[in-house]
Amino acid sequence: MSDGVLVFICGSALRGQPDHGTIADTEFVKVVSTQPRYRLHSVEDKHPGVYEVAEGGIAIVGELYRMTPPQYEHLLSHEPPHLYPGPVLLEDGTDAIAMLYPREVIEERQYVDISHYGGWAAYKADNG
Repeated sequence: MSDGVLVFICGSALRGQPDHGTIADTEFVKVVSTQPRYRLHSVEDKHPGVYEVAEGGIAIVGELYRMTPPQYEHLLSHEPPHLYPGPVLLEDGTDAIAMLYPREVIEERQYVDISHYGGWAAYKADNG
């Protein structure tokens, strides 16, 4: 499939994570990282909350998938509250769609900053 939506996955839908079945029928492209422009928080230890920052950001490790429009709509219909699609800049300078989280909600609810792990899978490997 050469056309489709490129989606950066960096949370509970990663391979080996509990929600991977949501995207299991999509095309895995490669493991990739973002440019160091983002912060990563644990939202109730269920999924990451990612948002862009002007400074103090990290590169987040994730996976790139190519999805048909129906597969992408299926993904969106299974996302938790507050997550919204937005662009992220990948390490090679290209962009993809990712599920972002409002910084205001993270700060209001004081979700733990897990940016030092570099990615959700590393955080979950260390924190069950």
